[in-house]
Amino acid sequence: MKNLDIKFPLDKFENLIIDIGWESLDDWFNFWNNQKNILSIDQFWNNKVNDDWIWGLALPLLSQAYKFQNNFSDRKIIGISALPGTGKTTLGKWLEAISLKLNFKIAVISIDDFYLPSDEMKLAINNNPWNVSRGFPGSHSVRLMYEKLSSWKINGVLNVPVFDKSLRNGLGDRSCWRSDNPDLLIVEGWFLGIEPFSNDFNYQHIYSAELSPQESSYRFNIQNNLNKYLEVWSLIDNIWHLKPLKFEYMNLWKISQENEMFLQKGNALQDKKLSNFLRMLNVSIPHESFNVINSYALLLIDQERNLVEAGLNL
Repeated sequence: MKNLDIKFPLDKFENLIIDIGWESLDDWFNFWNNQKNILSIDQFWNNKVNDDWIWGLALPLLSQAYKFQNNFSDRKIIGISALPGTGKTTLGKWLEAISLKLNFKIAVISIDDFYLPSDEMKLAINNNPWNVSRGFPGSHSVRLMYEKLSSWKINGVLNVPVFDKSLRNGLGDRSCWRSDNPDLLIVEGWFLGIEPFSNDFNYQHIYSAELSPQESSYRFNIQNNLNKYLEVWSLIDNIWHLKPLKFEYMNLWKISQENEMFLQKGNALQDKKLSNFLRMLNVSIPHESFNVINSYALLLIDQERNLVEAGLNL
């Protein structure tokens, strides 16, 4: 990997690669370097993809999927936990396309595909302090998500809703259903793997001087809602946590993401709706919760989304 533009430490990274199932980093690098025909990654991103994303994230994640597919008889689910705007959706498109060249099929879905239908959503989000239309724990059909993921693990048939964020003038709604028969499933989400604080946890994490009384109160609702997601998290075999060095980087990424959606589809979150949504993302879940996700791999990125560390979450 000497000729690649990689800045993250290779010692932690090699431990990850060995844990996934390769003898050494050189052994792993040679394996993928001989697969020149599948490394055409640029077509899935608008800008040129850096070596660190290809070799530090995309290929290691694909490597685990590859090992799961070849070494286990039961169906596996890999989770990607990453804040909005990080790039997980585009990564998912690449993983789906490239897996086919390795003769197995990955399907990538988002927990956002399980947002409640519009009529149910209105009741679920009523009186939230940010006046947002979706996004926080409690705005998903969690039971449906659990049933669909469990069913796929049993019979291999995936039948899930598809949510289009551009519908209803940017409020979003279910647009269709997706039927598929993947060999491996990847589920992504911005709070995937987040667990509620235990009853004996210091409640200063819920209350904060930076929050309004309404926001502090609503945080308790969200903590209660998170309990419903635990059975979904239990179905995920390994979580890959893509984490910014500073939580605030997410604001820039999300704004850029919404601007891009507006250019492509003519509808997106803008102005007050966008600022309200960013406020919700920033305060609905205490930042401390993102430090204790029970993930398999931890990948740290800087403001420019350069990968600065990749390894096991020990």
